Parts: sequence; C-alpha cells; structure tokens
Amino acid sequence: MELKFQLAEARHLTELLALMKELQQDDPWSCRFDGVEARRATARLLRDPMLGRAWMIVADRQSIGYIVMAFDYSLEYRGRGAWIDEFFVRRQFRGSGIGTRALEFFVAQAKELGVSVVHLEVNHGNPAIDLYRRLGFEDHQRYLMTRWIIPKPGA
Repeated sequence: MELKFQLAEARHLTELLALMKELQQDDPWSCRFDGVEARRATARLLRDPMLGRAWMIVADRQSIGYIVMAFDYSLEYRGRGAWIDEFFVRRQFRGSGIGTRALEFFVAQAKELGVSVVHLEVNHGNPAIDLYRRLGFEDHQRYLMTRWIIPKPGA
C-alpha cells in the first residue's frame, strides 16, 4: 500500500470534517462536537500556519485519516512545542503500521519546524496508548485541566 501525508489545504476542509465526525464515534472529544464550530476552527488552522498544520493520511489515493499539529510555547519544555491535537485512522486500516508511520512523520515535521517537544492527550482506555508508549511518549503524574473562557459546547 502506497502511503502519503498530504498537507491539508482549504480544499480538504469538508473531507477533514467528515473524518472528524468518524473520530467522534471512536474517541469523542471531551465536549460536544459542533460541526459549525469545528469547520470554523479548522478553516482558521488551514489558513494560518502559525497555529499549526494538518495532514491528510492518504493510501492508494484515498484519504484514510488525518493528523493535526497545534503549536504552543513553554519555558518548562524549552520553547516551541507541538501537540498532536487530532489523530485518526479509519478502523479498517488500523493494525498495519499506518499509525506508527504517521507518528514518525509527525515527529520529523516537528523537528523541521523547530519544535523541541511533542505532546498528546489520550482518553483512558484508548488502545492507541500502547502505540504512543512504544514510540517514546511518556506518562506524567499530572492532570490535564481545562477552564473554558467561551461557553463550553453543550453546557
């Protein structure tokens, strides 16, 4: 199977949103998915490379997933960081090494973009945790805490 990572552009927006909806079936966000707001936020990311990047995961000319990089800056982690904000591979393509290849690609891109550390968050019980650990991601004795500035979706 020929695998490519294609930088997502505005023309991929509808396709990205369809994949995001599929992600919600497997590993839902911590807040209600709102297609209108997801479209707005994704369109902004695709227009502004200072925010991050998104790549379509393409096998044999068919989009089978996507991975999104979002930037931050941290003194603790020595500068520019990147989050794996979204990562999804369609079920029928899992277990064949595509996830590993996507994460290796992501880390290589992060290095090229001057990133010093890559973070991710994952729901407890997600089977991908083993993959992340195998590729060098470390658990922390910390909580991920969030305070909404805008109204929380679904609240």
